[in-house]
Amino acid sequence: MPSFSYKAARRDGALVQGSLEAATQDLAARELRNQGLVLLSLELGSTEQAPRRGLRRSAFGRPQVLSFTSELAVLLRAGLPIDRALKVLIDMSSSEAVREVLEELLATVKGGKGLSQALQARDDLFDEFYVSMVRSGEASGNLAEVLARLSAQLERARQVRSGVVSALIYPAILAVVALISVLVMLGFVVPQFEALFADMGEALPMLTEMVISGGEAIKNNGIWLLLLAGLMIYGIRRWLRTPGGKAWLDHRLLKAPVLGSVVFKYEIARFSRTMGTLLGSGVSLLQSLNIAVHTVGNNDVREALMALAPEVKRGGRISRSLAEAKLFSPMMIQMVRVGEESGQLDEMMLELARVYDDEVSAGVKRSLTLLEPVLILGMGGIIGLIIVAILMGILSVNDLAA
Repeated sequence: MPSFSYKAARRDGALVQGSLEAATQDLAARELRNQGLVLLSLELGSTEQAPRRGLRRSAFGRPQVLSFTSELAVLLRAGLPIDRALKVLIDMSSSEAVREVLEELLATVKGGKGLSQALQARDDLFDEFYVSMVRSGEASGNLAEVLARLSAQLERARQVRSGVVSALIYPAILAVVALISVLVMLGFVVPQFEALFADMGEALPMLTEMVISGGEAIKNNGIWLLLLAGLMIYGIRRWLRTPGGKAWLDHRLLKAPVLGSVVFKYEIARFSRTMGTLLGSGVSLLQSLNIAVHTVGNNDVREALMALAPEVKRGGRISRSLAEAKLFSPMMIQMVRVGEESGQLDEMMLELARVYDDEVSAGVKRSLTLLEPVLILGMGGIIGLIIVAILMGILSVNDLAA
């Protein structure tokens, strides 16, 4: 019978860990709950195995925020008060940096302030969306459910982000390999033929002369060229971080074929998910709009969405403002209109986010399907051009010798 290691909390907040044998993981979880324990983690294997979830890394980043949210929701659902739940999370943490953050939150809560006030003091870790969600949970007395909903939203955002990053790994590797291959050909292979072509003078074909010159430049000034390329990349990145550079890049991304549609849908999905989650947690429509708009990264899309809040203040409808912007799809406008008329705008915004998430995943796959052969053909074309140039030079030598 397999053995499962577990971490759990008693009703009094004490942390318990150990192992038990059970036929399946579900039966093991049921047995622990029957013992009156609040299950925090349950894994196949010995207790010495490090858990895969929890606040375990040295820095308090996005993964730690997600773990903190989900585990706090579990503890609050089990009936633990907020201060005792935070104490359990502190006892679970093996990272000094994470423990310091949790102890700071616990000290603020014990001082008589709400959890949202404690989180607001750490705005470097918890953004306005997160704090507003927690504040709405405190106001409604349903903090555990709000945290569970917030955890689901963070997890979905993580999945979308991870999916995009994972999909880009292979094309990035392919592009690096292509660049290195071309540099090796020009910097090491082409110079080997330089002595052969030294006495040809103007008899060499123009293409061969260009390739030989490029090879010599890379061989003699390779370090300086790499340094120059690094400085150019650094300068471009610095410029893109400026308001003007970012505005230029955001506009170009939206206008790019294939990629522009993916970027637009990704931003709308993020806006819709944030707004739907806030509305479902009891945050007012105007406040939800203001928070959700500022989660959008693209300047063009954000400026178009910023017209929604003034329209709502005037008593107008969001769907009408979206239609007037002439940037958003008829599907989005219709879904928002249905949500407004039915009083279920939060559910329709979450459904819109799910639809666009699926379209973003499909669009990324479609873009990569086009990008991979382009990279392969581009690399093959450049290498082939270099080989043709060398062969043309060799043929010219033979013709001259004849």
